[in-house]
Amino acid sequence: MDMAWLDVFRTVAHLGSFTAAGERLGFTQSAISRQIATLESELGTPLFDRLARGVRLTEHGRALLPHAEAMLERLDTTRRDLAALTELTAGQLRVGAFDSANAALVPGALAAFRTAHPQVAISLTEGLSAHLLELLGDGTIDLAVVASYDQDAYDADQFDVRPLLEDPVLVALPRGHRLAGRRRLRLAELADEPWIAARRHAETTLLAACLRSGFQPRIEYAVAAWTAKLGLVAAGLGPTLIPSLAARAARPDIALIPLHPDDTPVRHVHTVTRRGQRVAPAVAAFAGFLREGAGAGE
Repeated sequence: MDMAWLDVFRTVAHLGSFTAAGERLGFTQSAISRQIATLESELGTPLFDRLARGVRLTEHGRALLPHAEAMLERLDTTRRDLAALTELTAGQLRVGAFDSANAALVPGALAAFRTAHPQVAISLTEGLSAHLLELLGDGTIDLAVVASYDQDAYDADQFDVRPLLEDPVLVALPRGHRLAGRRRLRLAELADEPWIAARRHAETTLLAACLRSGFQPRIEYAVAAWTAKLGLVAAGLGPTLIPSLAARAARPDIALIPLHPDDTPVRHVHTVTRRGQRVAPAVAAFAGFLREGAGAGE
């Protein structure tokens, strides 16, 4: 059944005239008559008595009217709901990001998105990049912000991967450190320092760069959170390596020094969505704010 026939039926029922309904809907009287006749044929019963002056609902027509109005209202509601998703006046945005992206880049993009689209519900999940890809794959999140030192680390058959920014590693030193005023450092200059890292085994942390620079770092403090690492650095207990993304939220009593290019690990940060699935308007809008934030932070 064509919903347009029901709209014509409802209009004729309210106005009591094919001619008046045609004027309201922009049809000729004969076009209205044909559409009503088609609907009556579809339902197998007359819906109007044709009178000398206008028309009047039959018993079947009176029974149909509330159902027609309910169906048309439901259709209007559906159209409004779909339009709200397109216009970002409703809907949801489910984002996943790794920890240092959540220091400044992702919060800045989320804040800009919320200001522009306050009626869209937002959720943020933090995790390692591999776990975020699992969540993306099973539909738990809509977009993942991930990082890898290998640009080809992702399943191109399953995911659409778009580069966002390069994230070079810096060395964090207390402000009073003898090398804190330098414009650039070689890691070997810090070979004798007591280091701060996420774990005791350097090869599983950013300090693997020290191994590539020819020395085994002496890790005295192993803490996971960036706030803890930087707190230990500020207290003068040793240096640590920190991605530039995390450094955006670093405290002011720490010096952040670039490393020589030969010593600098660089993470490649990407946005990832599921391949073959249409990108929702909210996801596309948020990705735009992420790109703006990434450009502003370079």
